[in-house]
Amino acid sequence: MHRAYQPITPANNKLLKKRWDDRRFDRHRQKVRSAQAVIDNKPPQTYMHLHLKLKKLQVEEERLAIIERDNRILLEKMCYIMRTRGRVDCENDYEQKSLNRTKRQREILRVTHENQAILRRILSKEANYSHQQWEHEWALNKQYMANIAKYPQNYTLTKNERKFYEHQQQQQQQQRQQQRQEAAKNSKVETMKSVIHKIYIFYFIFQVSQHKIYAQCVY
Repeated sequence: MHRAYQPITPANNKLLKKRWDDRRFDRHRQKVRSAQAVIDNKPPQTYMHLHLKLKKLQVEEERLAIIERDNRILLEKMCYIMRTRGRVDCENDYEQKSLNRTKRQREILRVTHENQAILRRILSKEANYSHQQWEHEWALNKQYMANIAKYPQNYTLTKNERKFYEHQQQQQQQQRQQQRQEAAKNSKVETMKSVIHKIYIFYFIFQVSQHKIYAQCVY
């Protein structure tokens, strides 16, 4: 075996060189096995009093014993009450009393009056916008859209829907005609009132002037 051994460094005797190398390697392996780590990576030492807390177990047993004793006493009392009528009257004739009932009632009345005042102000406030004018403008816009549309508005409607739509259109036209007639009547009445008022003013001025002329003639 020593003849097949090929040492790394030159040697005169391969047998001795092999023994020396084997002994050196064995010492190296022994040092590696007996080497100690520079960093302590071992788990910390365990203490039984941290894992098994006897005092906590004792306190828990005492608490359970107290609960068991209280439950037993309560059960005995309930059994005694069920067997007999009990020694304590359970009726309660106490009337509820309140020291600030009057103040709370006054506060509720004050809040109610304030809410009613706010409601009156809201109801008495007139709107800044006229919904009738908006409806009239929307009707005009729909008419403009119908005029510039490529297809009629009831193009995709069914027969019943088309009839309903036409009925609505007729009602809207009738309403618009009625509104125009009422507006025309109102304008006529206003013009007549203004004419009568002017005639009355002219007549009054004429009477005053005639009275002045008569007075000058008399004096």
